[in-house]
Order: sequence, then structure tokens, then C-alpha cells
Amino acid sequence: MFNLVSVLIGLVTLVGALVAFVPLLGWLNWLVIPVAVVGAGIGSLSSGTAGRNLNVLVIAVGAFRLSLGGGIF
Repeated sequence: MFNLVSVLIGLVTLVGALVAFVPLLGWLNWLVIPVAVVGAGIGSLSSGTAGRNLNVLVIAVGAFRLSLGGGIF
């Protein structure tokens, strides 16, 4: 059950991260990354790894986009 919740959170945040690639919407990553961290935490409670891995991917994409825009580093 935790894995399903984590996958759903990951899918929602992935859509948010893809929207944040649009110029002038990079600030959205500041909202997407913490939600994905919560999703990864929920995914780590389950025996499956799909939800956790999806959320880790979303965190990496969001951090990459923030670093491109000058928000991190």
C-alpha cells in the first residue's frame, strides 16, 4: 500500500517537475522537491522499490533544473 501511495505521489510530482522546465516556472521545483522527498520516505517504508526510485528520479530532475536556473549552487 505504501508503494502505491509513493508511486502516485511520484507521478504527480513528475508532472510538476516537467511543467517546471518551462521558462519562468522553475520556482515550481522548490515545491516539487520537498513533496518528492516525502514520497521517497513513504516509498522506503514499503517492500517495493518502484515508488522510492520514481521519487528519487523526480528529486534529481528537480535539482538539475534548479542548478540550471541558478537556484542551487
